[in-house]
Amino acid sequence: MRYQVAVLLSGSGSNLQALLDAEAAGALGAEVVLVVSDRADAFGLQRALARQVAAAYVPLPATPRGADRAAVRAAWERRLADVVAAFAPDLVVLAGFMRILSPAFLDRFPNRVINQHPALLPDDGGDIYVTSTGLVIPALRGAHVVAEALERGLPVTGCTIHRVTPRVDDGPVLARAEVPVLPGDTPETLHERIKVEEHRLIVEVVRSLALEHACAQRQG
Repeated sequence: MRYQVAVLLSGSGSNLQALLDAEAAGALGAEVVLVVSDRADAFGLQRALARQVAAAYVPLPATPRGADRAAVRAAWERRLADVVAAFAPDLVVLAGFMRILSPAFLDRFPNRVINQHPALLPDDGGDIYVTSTGLVIPALRGAHVVAEALERGLPVTGCTIHRVTPRVDDGPVLARAEVPVLPGDTPETLHERIKVEEHRLIVEVVRSLALEHACAQRQG
């Protein structure tokens, strides 16, 4: 059986498209078997359906007045994990999925969840990153790091693919790419250039993990 991948997303799904295109070209070594979104209008769901890949919408319900917010979220995470587990993926890719997943979710898929982050993260989980030219820049974490790179006047930013741990935007780094910040950049123009590197890296990382998995199976 081919290495199977589930993709979780909240938006347009351009990184999903990169994976689907690589798979169609025979250059991925893996199969995207499921796409899940917490948003019904996420275009990534349409990309999945266009390639006849299973697509699921698992909304986080609004918390009724007086309800236990933590309990509502925990129940949603269990539903999400159940949907993903039904497809028994070898890898879960968070590709623009705008929800923080708890240790309970990660425990369902140990060492199998990776994330794409549109900024440069260090290997040690620290607060700084040293670029290839020796510049020291802050390690940006959170949901608005592209705009933050511009606000801070950083000369370079980029993207990181890493294994997911309970700490937000942390975990062993699998790949990184630096992207220069150009004069006149807006969050939109900068993000588009970062996406080019994200698309390349996610295919490379998934292909590498699939190959590693296949080698382990042959040796086992």
